[in-house]
Amino acid sequence: MRLCVCLLLLSIVCVSADRFGLRRAGQFVRDAVGGSRDMLRAYQDMRKANYIGADKYFHARGNYEAARRGPGGAWAAKVISDAREGFQSLSGRGAEDTRADQEANKWGRSGGDPNRYRPKGLPKKY
Repeated sequence: MRLCVCLLLLSIVCVSADRFGLRRAGQFVRDAVGGSRDMLRAYQDMRKANYIGADKYFHARGNYEAARRGPGGAWAAKVISDAREGFQSLSGRGAEDTRADQEANKWGRSGGDPNRYRPKGLPKKY
């Protein structure tokens, strides 16, 4: 019964959003969810590759792929990147490394080619 009520309310909200021209809001959310997935995939690839010196490449790649989805993806990439760097700086990581990571994040989000940060020898599958 609760599931039916939730689905009914969700349907009403979606129809109302379309009626009042809020389709863009729905697209923003879809882009943000997709961008979050892009960031997660880049993180998982970075962990799987376990390649010294490749972290900036994966930062730039995740942000690049997320931002290509649109404003919602770029927003998700910025929020995730800032949160991750904020957490890591609290854990005692160097300010210089954080600054370099944020530079790679911004480069990717602005549409810059992530391969700028790709280290020699990183397997092509990444």
